[in-house]
Amino acid sequence: MRAAAGDPGPWRQQAILGRGQWDADVLRDIVRDYALETLTDEDAVLVVDETGSLKQGKASCGVARQYTNSAGKITNCQIGVFAAYVSRHGHAFIDRALYLPKEWTDNRKRLKAAHVPEDVGFATKPQIARRMIARAVAAGVPFSFVAADSVYGVGDIEMALRKAGKGYVLVLPPIICSIPGTRCGSFVGPRRRSHKILPRRHGGACRRDKAPKARVCMIGPISSWPTSMPANTAAPFRESGHGAF
Repeated sequence: MRAAAGDPGPWRQQAILGRGQWDADVLRDIVRDYALETLTDEDAVLVVDETGSLKQGKASCGVARQYTNSAGKITNCQIGVFAAYVSRHGHAFIDRALYLPKEWTDNRKRLKAAHVPEDVGFATKPQIARRMIARAVAAGVPFSFVAADSVYGVGDIEMALRKAGKGYVLVLPPIICSIPGTRCGSFVGPRRRSHKILPRRHGGACRRDKAPKARVCMIGPISSWPTSMPANTAAPFRESGHGAF
């Protein structure tokens, strides 16, 4: 930032970020509008995902022992949820939010010490993502699809996108079942393996299965699907455990 501004030192940037009075959400909207001036496309995709920042102490807002892809394990870190606007012209972040674990939101003194606004409460990552999508729609951000990992492959986001008339590609964990034609309802996340002993049905033998490594996608309705693909392919993917890769 200092080099791009042509300043001899970082003092002006530090003064703005650390001592100046400014609204972070207003700046977020300014950055979004600035990015859209160059990247706008009706066929753009809104990509939602989270990432972690590794930490050593306990004072940073939202820091806790939690899983992060940055380290590939549970460790002391902060988690941020981000929305990126991706089009044929390029890509840029247009929204962000810090995830606060319950151990933070249940401790008002800790929130006050970290200068967290009083009206901020606990929200899951899918809830945070849904708010970001709602902000983008309300601001008139042009996009056709939302793409997200398995953390966000939940019903609330799917229904919100259906109501907004947006398509979606959401990663789903596959269903594990060792008996053909039987729905066991055992879901396995893409980051870990799981085992499930299935009940005996119709005299068939059941065995312990390992989860496949493949990820499964849920593809939502959109008017421009090719004629060879059904308009709504979400339900078959959910029931059979098969999807688009």
